[in-house]
Amino acid sequence: MNVSLVLLHALKDHGAREIFGIPGDFALGFFAEIEKSAILPLYTLSHEPSIGFAADGAARYGGGLGVAAVTYGAGALNMVNAVAAAYAEKTPVVVISGAPGANERETGLLLHHQAKTVDSQFAIFREITCFQARLDDARRAPHDIAHALYECLRNSRPVYLELPRDMVAAPCQAVSRIAPPPVDAAAVAACADEILARLAAARSPVIMACIEVRRFGLEAKLAKLVKRLGIAVVTSFMGRGVLAETDANVSGTYLGMAGDAAITELVESSDALLALGVILSDTNFGVSRRKIDLRKSILAHDGQVTLGYHVYHGIPLEALIDSLLARAPDGALHATLPALAPCALPCGLADDSAAITPIDIAAAINDLPDGGHRLPVVSDIGDCLFAAFDLRSSALLAPGYYASMGFGVPAALGLQARSGERPLVLTGDGAFQMTGWEIGHCRRYGWDPIVIVFNNAGWEMLRVFQPGARFNELGDWDFASVARALGGDGFSVATHRELKEALAKAIATRGRFQLIDVKLAPGSMSATLSRYVAGVRRLTELKRDG
Repeated sequence: MNVSLVLLHALKDHGAREIFGIPGDFALGFFAEIEKSAILPLYTLSHEPSIGFAADGAARYGGGLGVAAVTYGAGALNMVNAVAAAYAEKTPVVVISGAPGANERETGLLLHHQAKTVDSQFAIFREITCFQARLDDARRAPHDIAHALYECLRNSRPVYLELPRDMVAAPCQAVSRIAPPPVDAAAVAACADEILARLAAARSPVIMACIEVRRFGLEAKLAKLVKRLGIAVVTSFMGRGVLAETDANVSGTYLGMAGDAAITELVESSDALLALGVILSDTNFGVSRRKIDLRKSILAHDGQVTLGYHVYHGIPLEALIDSLLARAPDGALHATLPALAPCALPCGLADDSAAITPIDIAAAINDLPDGGHRLPVVSDIGDCLFAAFDLRSSALLAPGYYASMGFGVPAALGLQARSGERPLVLTGDGAFQMTGWEIGHCRRYGWDPIVIVFNNAGWEMLRVFQPGARFNELGDWDFASVARALGGDGFSVATHRELKEALAKAIATRGRFQLIDVKLAPGSMSATLSRYVAGVRRLTELKRDG
């Protein structure tokens, strides 16, 4: 075999199921090998950021590796933002970039697509990936590929492989998969025993689940543990949708001052908060009503567990949950703790001519029969994401921490390419203007997402923080008409009745994408965003006054 085929087989062996890419001259040979070998299907889109988001979406929802292949310079550097998002939010994406060959590197001439030096791209990706290698030596390539894929899965973060175009067909040995090192069973057991003792002694223990639980495929095990322990479980802002496809009784999502008051009180008054895979970010904890004392919490993430002032190193999240399951008592640890009443969700949208607000969109979706509201949801950033918190429990993919606009549509395409499931996409008009045009590729690949555009003719979330500024205005684009030209069906709706009818038609129509352009009432926003903004402003005032 050659380097390209060895790489493709290794990707498949490590859980990759497809490649998203845009070809270019430095990568043409590799793309030819992808197509000819048919080891993994290749999906091409129009813009490199979308390639990164699609690979991210496939990995987030389907597990295993996402793969993004691009050319040198103009291709790879155009994908930096999407890879940075995957790094921040812990998604295992393999970035493969074509590169100049050895002879080209030695000419002394500046190469097209080159930035500062021929190695500038490699240096840039060092900042946003957890492993990097240049496959310029066929004897070393199997070792480098094996280590890259091992680190990608172990850390659940992107890695970067540079493939010089003169190495594409170089003879190469197969890759041997690297076995993970043994876990210190005694350390894991001691850690689990200490956690269980802390939970048993607590008055109000709470489990908070976040993205690592999903990234490492631990939702079923955590659901079993929650039942065994009999204590309340919530998700973080970033973890919304975790455990949605299990029978775990999730109390809700913690949003601090922006969320349900009962959930906020539950988390912030807990004397034993067990945070599993939770990223300590401002989006998860930045609008806390009162500061959570992390010294009284149990933090398990990034392969370590922190209890108070000491740390257990080398404790993978799966090993910890397995040990807790093995040691937890057969009866519930806190069977007498009162259960929280489920949060009231909007539903029963009136069939009238009233103007649409974000909460109406959530109500219309919640009114759908089971076959509708069980669609996996992919949300962009903005009020569409806050509105998603008013939906019935379902899988949710969103850039909740890195908060990059443009994630929604291409991530949904990645989801459907990987799983075959039909996604429901929530996106703002600003985000759709960035990457929404990728839905034009649905016709080629047989994808049929339902896309709902929150169209308020501007960057509404930014307008909330900077009212009156004209730079947040975008104008009113007719997305519905564009949808028809791109091979789908488009609906422009402005009333409750029109929204209900369009959503019913979209659900019933398969085989081509459906786009619902929702003309929102001026200045309308979800109740959750209103509370979030108020919380941010309140915290800003307290810091200024204090």
